[in-house]
Amino acid sequence: MRWDKLFDDLESQLEREITADDLELDAEEERLRLGRLSLRDRIESLQARSAAEAPLTLGVTFRTGLRLRVRPVILGRDWMSADIVDDSGRSAQCIIPFAAVAGVSLAASQITPSLATTPASGHPSLSQRLGLSYVLRDLCRRRRAVTLVLESGEVHGTIDRVGRDHLDLAVHERDQVRRETAVSEYRLVPFAGLVIVKP
Repeated sequence: MRWDKLFDDLESQLEREITADDLELDAEEERLRLGRLSLRDRIESLQARSAAEAPLTLGVTFRTGLRLRVRPVILGRDWMSADIVDDSGRSAQCIIPFAAVAGVSLAASQITPSLATTPASGHPSLSQRLGLSYVLRDLCRRRRAVTLVLESGEVHGTIDRVGRDHLDLAVHERDQVRRETAVSEYRLVPFAGLVIVKP
């Protein structure tokens, strides 16, 4: 009779140890998963969960101290396109390099959903694979005038070419078309200095 009780105790102790090991393993796997999350992943999770309700609006603070409320539209590999939300009611689009973001303000109710894993659809979409340079090359190809918000201020012009880590901007007035006579200077702008691109 005593042996039965001893074996029951041993079995119970072993079960507790296995459960504790499983819990510790689960906790470590969760820490590793959270450690791999990027800012892009967190915004994508929020965007996926808010799509059914209302469009996601985020408060974004940039390295320059500028703060904007934006609605993410497309998330690229290292950038996002967004609509700027302001009191005027006018819609303004922009491209935001994630490297220019100093912080994103979230409500307490958004923290946990931002940590969730978004279901993978097999292959990442084309926009998820495209880097900032590809988007800038497209603006260059279309000869679209842009306003670049830089750490040093704003500059307006047309992108002439895009390199690996910089772009060439033909600076001209907003109401001017890019012509040699309208260009006041040519500026090489490193991607690292970009804060916002407003097409």
